[in-house]
Amino acid sequence: MSIDASRHRSVFNPGEWGNKRVDVIGVGATGSKVALALARLGVRNLHVWDGDTVEAHNIANQVYGLADVGRPKVEAFAEAMDRATGSRPTTHGFWQGERPLGEVVFCLPDSMRVRREVYEALRVSTSTRLVIETRMGASHGQVFTYRPGDPESLRRYEASLFDDDDAQVEVSACGTAITVGPTGDALVGFAVWQFLRYAAGKEVSPGLAIGVEEPQLVLL
Repeated sequence: MSIDASRHRSVFNPGEWGNKRVDVIGVGATGSKVALALARLGVRNLHVWDGDTVEAHNIANQVYGLADVGRPKVEAFAEAMDRATGSRPTTHGFWQGERPLGEVVFCLPDSMRVRREVYEALRVSTSTRLVIETRMGASHGQVFTYRPGDPESLRRYEASLFDDDDAQVEVSACGTAITVGPTGDALVGFAVWQFLRYAAGKEVSPGLAIGVEEPQLVLL
């Protein structure tokens, strides 16, 4: 059974998108939900990348369940997608520079190092037309986009990059990074809307900043 797109076909028509490939690098707090949202829209040629396993603390803000703890994330995600949509993605381990990737790439890893590596690998890509990237704190988030081959787009995005050592990460009393499921949900919605605008041939915002504790949306 395929996805019934009747309720959103005027916004995104899976038949018009066809078999164009979309890659999601990292299926964690935002990536797992982005990938599932894309599958529910009817994206058929979906590739997901992640070499991590599901841990107990992932359950609060990712698509996985307690039965998935200890399993590879991409394996657990494939089953979650199958249950939700009747289809499965193409799964990969950690992205290690493999190319070419899809027409749209969601860059959602857990380090700035990988974000920079993806940027360097795709900046002159002829197969990837749009890269969408998110960054999340406990009560705020950012969505960035860039277009390979577009000097102004690349310049703007490159200016946003920094080293992992310089990241200001909110941590709990036990020293682990704080992430909140509803913050990720809000960020996922805006990231997927960037994809929807691209698919419809509309202008894509170069960047968005959102605050959810005191709601606000700022164009970067």
